[in-house]
Amino acid sequence: MADHDLATMRIALAEAQAAADRGEVPVGAAVLDPVSGAVIARAANGPIGAHDPSAHAEILALRAAGAALGSYRLTGLTLFVTLEPCAMCAGAISHARIGRLVYGAEDPKGGAVIHGPRFFEQPTCHWRPEILGGLLAEESGALLRAFFRARRGGGVLP
Repeated sequence: MADHDLATMRIALAEAQAAADRGEVPVGAAVLDPVSGAVIARAANGPIGAHDPSAHAEILALRAAGAALGSYRLTGLTLFVTLEPCAMCAGAISHARIGRLVYGAEDPKGGAVIHGPRFFEQPTCHWRPEILGGLLAEESGALLRAFFRARRGGGVLP
């Protein structure tokens, strides 16, 4: 685990909480330049508010990082996300040439990294980041569970 991993995942968790506070599924993301240690982008899930099915936290963070750097290639950067990315986001991660992916909770239903299509293991995947799963997984999972429990009428949103 790199020096900045826990701090950057905590930033992603704060973004996930911000998404939950807006009624969005609590997923957050942050993009780190591991050379400088700078977080160059961060984003919260936003499909509902943006009326955009592609407005996942990962996609929004990649867009912001690309804009900040003036490039669609994000080679060497690390993407932190609180939930295992879906197939759409895994595709974007590959196209962006992210150097390293760090995620929190696993997503057995919608994940595409170690579940479902296992996107990065497919022969048609042209770029595979280094992957670290499970960082602050309990915190990420607890936020998601609380959100969905409240949506089903089982309590107040955190």
